[in-house]
This record gives sequence, C-alpha cells and structure tokens, in this order.
Amino acid sequence: MTDISSAPSAQPFKILIADDDASIRRVLETRLVAHGHQVVVAADGAQALELFRGTEPDLVVLDVMMPELDGFAVVERIRAQSEVPIILLTALADVADRITGLQLGADDYMVKPFSPKELEARIRCVMRRVSLDTASASGAAGSAGNVLSIGGLTIDFNRRQVYRGQERVRLTGMEFNLLELLISRSGEPICRTDMLEKVWGYKPQRSTDSRVVDVHISRLRGKLEQDPLNPELILTARGMGYMFQRIARPQGVGRP
Repeated sequence: MTDISSAPSAQPFKILIADDDASIRRVLETRLVAHGHQVVVAADGAQALELFRGTEPDLVVLDVMMPELDGFAVVERIRAQSEVPIILLTALADVADRITGLQLGADDYMVKPFSPKELEARIRCVMRRVSLDTASASGAAGSAGNVLSIGGLTIDFNRRQVYRGQERVRLTGMEFNLLELLISRSGEPICRTDMLEKVWGYKPQRSTDSRVVDVHISRLRGKLEQDPLNPELILTARGMGYMFQRIARPQGVGRP
C-alpha cells in the first residue's frame, strides 16, 4: 500500500468514501487525495447520505455492512434521486447478497479484503467512462440526429436519454453504456467477458464477476421491455451472452 503516485489524475473528481472501518477510510482517502481527487468520508450510512446530499460527489464508494443504515439502504435512497456511479465494498460471502446491491442500482462491487490498487483501477475505469459520456453529450447538444425509435422507445444517443412516449426512462450511466454497446452491435451475440471489458473496463478476475453483466441486463430489461420475462429487444444468446435484436445501426452509435 505504499506505491502512491504523486502525479495527480488528468481530471480530479469528488469521491465519497463510506466505510465504518477507519483504517480503510484512511488508506483510501490518502491514496485518492494523492491522485488529485477531492475526498469526503463517512463512518456510517446516515452520515454517507447526509454528505451525499451536501457535497454532490461524482462517485460513491460504499461499504455494505455499516451502522445506522447499511449500504443497501443507502444505494436505494441515492438511486431514488441520482444516477451517480456507485461501487460497493462487501465482505458478504454469499453471492446472492452481493447481487442484491447491483439489483438496487450499484454499478459494480468489490469483495473484501481487496487491493486498494484494484479499487483505484475500477474508479479510473468508471470515471473515464463518465468523462467520455459527458464530453459526448456536451459535444452533441442541440443535434437532432442519432436518435433511434424501437419497441415503443425513443433512444437519444446524443443526450444519453431514453423515453417511452413522453415519459423519461431513467438509466444509470453504466446501464446506458451497456445499452449503447448492445445496439452498436445489434444482431451480434456479445459474450459477458467482452461486455465487462468494454463497459466496466476490466477483465473478470473471478467467476462471479460476470454476474455484474447479468444483473445489469436484468435491470435494463425491467426498464425497457414490455414483458421483461419474454424480452423482444435484449435477447439471450445461449451459451454465450446477450444481443440486441437486429436493426439498422444508427449513425454514430458505438465507440471504437
């Protein structure tokens, strides 16, 4: 834990760290500040929510097992008002418990004990994607092109928004990234490993990592499909992964 680079990140972010373990808070705060980020720390779930509302962080790193409010409750309350990226830290041995956090709206999770360097890499991947998305949306603001209508949905790739009729369907950044990847390769099966690398930015290290993809697909279906149990847009490619139904690719959709 001593290889802290003194060079600041190309773009600093405000990061909320919430963990009841003071040593973890101290190590993560020290390392992230050394990389040029602004860090706020919370020792329990109630304090995490208070700081979230008061500081509006760019990313939240959240322990599951905390006093006052556990991490699951905090994720649920944050998601009711924001799509900010959330990474969960969990010591829970049961995979089903880890998946619960993803189902509630977390973007990713790491299992304790974890390497601070690995967490930093996950943070860089998430925030790099957020930066690209923000730049893309800003550059395309006001453009009327690059809009897809399908299955009763209107998908605006410029503004990174989805509508059903006049009502907006709220997607997190990761959910939209995954949808964009699927549509950019419509009719083509994409394996879970490929999705994890292109959307989350890392290769799976353990067998359960691919469940991150499965849960996000399930969440997307729940928000976009008329009947999530019998999907017509996001299809299962048996023995491989998933694919979006074959369509004419919208111009400009997808990134190299």
